[in-house]
Amino acid sequence: QVQLVESGGGLVQAGGSLRLSCAASGRTFSGLAMGWFRQAPGKEREIVVVSRNNFTPYYADSVKGRFTISRDNAKNTVYLQMNSLKPEDTAVYYCAARSRSTIVYVAPNEYPDWGQGTQVTVSS
Repeated sequence: QVQLVESGGGLVQAGGSLRLSCAASGRTFSGLAMGWFRQAPGKEREIVVVSRNNFTPYYADSVKGRFTISRDNAKNTVYLQMNSLKPEDTAVYYCAARSRSTIVYVAPNEYPDWGQGTQVTVSS
């Protein structure tokens, strides 16, 4: 089992930036696929981005060109840099982990391990 702790959420004006962090422990980090998901009120949880070592990250169309994922395997941490934020980005953001695969998994139920979530609010 992987333990995940997110940080970095907050309130920002539209057009602003935030960086989320997710620290992982419990398994070899380089062997994990790390996903960021988000869930807005009244909506289903949706994929934002997936990072796997040695593979190009998968980004949801809604965040392409604005969000960037990076990972520091030495620190067992994955980061989500969010730029040009929009009010529709407002949601609770969750970090999730699963064993790395050649397949990109984007469904929440494919990820067994989750962080507690961090709120991101973008004001207009």
